[in-house]
Amino acid sequence: MRLIVARCEVRYTGRLTAVLPEALRLLMLKSDGSVMVHADTGGFKPQNWMTPPTVVEESDGRIVVRKLAGATEDRLDIRIVEVLSDLTHDMGEAAAHEKDGVEKDLQEALADAPSWCGEGFRLVRREWPTDIGPVDLMCRDEADGWIAVEIKRVATIDAVEQLTRYLERIRRDPAMELCGGVLAAQVIKPQARVLAEARGIACVEVDLAVVRGEKEPELTLFV
Repeated sequence: MRLIVARCEVRYTGRLTAVLPEALRLLMLKSDGSVMVHADTGGFKPQNWMTPPTVVEESDGRIVVRKLAGATEDRLDIRIVEVLSDLTHDMGEAAAHEKDGVEKDLQEALADAPSWCGEGFRLVRREWPTDIGPVDLMCRDEADGWIAVEIKRVATIDAVEQLTRYLERIRRDPAMELCGGVLAAQVIKPQARVLAEARGIACVEVDLAVVRGEKEPELTLFV
């Protein structure tokens, strides 16, 4: 990770235009291509940022970060006026994110019984790798189509965004360009369900005890 404390001006162009006037800021450049611009105020949220995959170019007191966004290109143009500190730290290999107990148990149970995620689903692999992290389960459906399943204890909008990023990377393989997505959780927040359905991602609420066979599914009476 590279940390630069510098007086700089930041201009963002692409789907919108925004300018941060010249001021003292912290620039964070991560090895995965993430770039964040922080001020000494505003809490944890950066003033501007770019998520991977990106292309970072540096020359003549400028750092330019570019990212393709559909048919357009987003661009972060940082004009460096004065550098106070420029440090690079080797963070080593990142430890894998450890899921909480319930989420880990739910993943294991659904891997053994993927049909709870969708009728006729069969497991291909757990922790299917992508270049931005593993998706929990990769399955095939009744029509032999690919289905990526992301599992959460409580699914929020962030979970939808995470699965969307995975699908974007997976679909770059021509053999998997029609890969579908399923968000499986014990609880799915209403806003997450709306966003998921708008993006063509199916939502499934599952009870760990039921999946394990420890209790019977609740019966719903229709009048």
